Amino acid sequence: MGKIIKISGPLIVADGMQDVKMYDVVRVSGKGLIGEVIELRGDRASIQVYEETSMLGTGEPVTSTEQPLSVELGPGLIGGIYDGIQRPLEALAAISGDRIDRGVSAPAIDRKKKWAFVPTVKKGDNVIAGDVIGTVKENEVVEHRITVPFGIGGVIEKISSGEFTVEQVVAVVSDGKVKHDVTMLQRWPVRKGRPYAEKLPPIEPLITGQRVVDTLFPIARGGVAAVPGPFGSGKTVLQHALAKWSDADIIVYVGCGERGNEMTDVLNEFPELIDPKTGQPLMKRTVLIANTSDMPVAAREASIYTGITIAEYYRDMGYSVAIMADSTSRWAEALREMSGRLQEMPGEEGYPAYLSSRLAEFYERAGSVKILGSTERVGSVTAIGAVSPPGGDMSEPVSQATLRIVKVYWGLSSALAYKRHFPAIDWLVSYSLYSDRLADWFTRNVDAQFTAYRTEISKILQEEARLDEIVRLVGMDALSPRDRLTMEAAKSVREDYLHQNSFHEVDTYTSLKKQFKMLKLIVDFYFQALRALDRGVSVNAILKLPCREQIGRAKYVVESDISALDGIHADMTRELAELKKEDE
Repeated sequence: MGKIIKISGPLIVADGMQDVKMYDVVRVSGKGLIGEVIELRGDRASIQVYEETSMLGTGEPVTSTEQPLSVELGPGLIGGIYDGIQRPLEALAAISGDRIDRGVSAPAIDRKKKWAFVPTVKKGDNVIAGDVIGTVKENEVVEHRITVPFGIGGVIEKISSGEFTVEQVVAVVSDGKVKHDVTMLQRWPVRKGRPYAEKLPPIEPLITGQRVVDTLFPIARGGVAAVPGPFGSGKTVLQHALAKWSDADIIVYVGCGERGNEMTDVLNEFPELIDPKTGQPLMKRTVLIANTSDMPVAAREASIYTGITIAEYYRDMGYSVAIMADSTSRWAEALREMSGRLQEMPGEEGYPAYLSSRLAEFYERAGSVKILGSTERVGSVTAIGAVSPPGGDMSEPVSQATLRIVKVYWGLSSALAYKRHFPAIDWLVSYSLYSDRLADWFTRNVDAQFTAYRTEISKILQEEARLDEIVRLVGMDALSPRDRLTMEAAKSVREDYLHQNSFHEVDTYTSLKKQFKMLKLIVDFYFQALRALDRGVSVNAILKLPCREQIGRAKYVVESDISALDGIHADMTRELAELKKEDE
């Protein structure tokens, strides 16, 4: 047991700590505040405390638990709402009310609830770490697969079926020397990535239902993406949309240092939103980590690791998991504050010199992997992190360090946001390094022309940016008919395709099949109109065609009736053909 000799905000220094190790969890003072050792010098330990340290005094005791900061993993995680160190907020509210008292804790997973365990192996079977030995129906959506813990392997000596709590033994595995009891509850240190057999290259996209993402800047399943943008540009709205509609099996949403009302929106919306894949409330495949801006700053740093460890746990069951971190800038600010209190040598803009390596450690835990076990299974974690650069300055250290790591950059524009264009992803600065690798998948699963159409709308948007300078100087009338048609096509791409209403019941989500048909309408109209121009048809006559309004309303066609888009395409072709005849 040590004693406090210094207090500096969330950082305390204790001496007499010669027996502790780095990242051990300690209990501070008689209140039992939770802390973590982040620096050791002789018998002195610097500890970041995850609770309010006011009214603490020197000489108070510090006791080590001799365990690293870990999360509890087992049935009951889905639908849970936790703080940054995995304390269940609903349980804490029941104990201490709306304001969490210091030193209050509760188990992350209910110890009394019983789960129906169904074995998938039998007595005498050989198993190794990672093998599934049974399943639990966590809810109507998620089948929780109970696996052999890492470090254990051998012969199943006993396995039971029936209803058990997470702490009761469901199986016994013997390695010939030692018999290991297996329960449904596991613990894992958050700063250590869970092992896997092999990391796989990204070959399949994560479908989000957001047209600008899926078409222009796709993210691979198991990929990493950054969503940087200034205040008010729609980072949180975009992450909410991705959490709602992406085709990941499990969603882990980490609210790291963001405003409390944004997490409130998530808590209010997700239970009422119906998942299009399952027909069940979205919360039945979601885990929420809420560490808002009014919570202790040190816990922000832990919240990211808590979220990614839970994501890896479900990955190891063979699920596709998406983790949303909102935002990594607030996490980096917590790093900066603790680094300053430790009196470490500051790097650029006061951030610690190890900022880039810490960011890389987080994002590198994403990926598509072959899972450990005797049967070949694949799981993935897709990481999407929001970045909030002060004043929208993308040259600041967190943004630059993030861009060196991630493969997808969805750059948000305040100018687009002010125009009420959402998602406000700037198509001129954003990019995806997965596009070429995923082209074959889109060709096989959507249409052979999908990539070609995507390339064409990119060209149209780039041409619009070039012509826009001319229009600002001399006006639209100074453009040639061909350039005027290009500007109108670009406007159609922007307003009829890239713009998406997150609050419209139909437009909020678009399947890949519908996206392709919408693309085909816009691009084919452009090329057929160019051919009409070559035949002498006036550009004004082309732009007055009734089919243009139909193209603009194609986004509101329901998914069950997307064959209607083929009818719009036929009408468009007929109108342009008749226009040519009239002109001739």
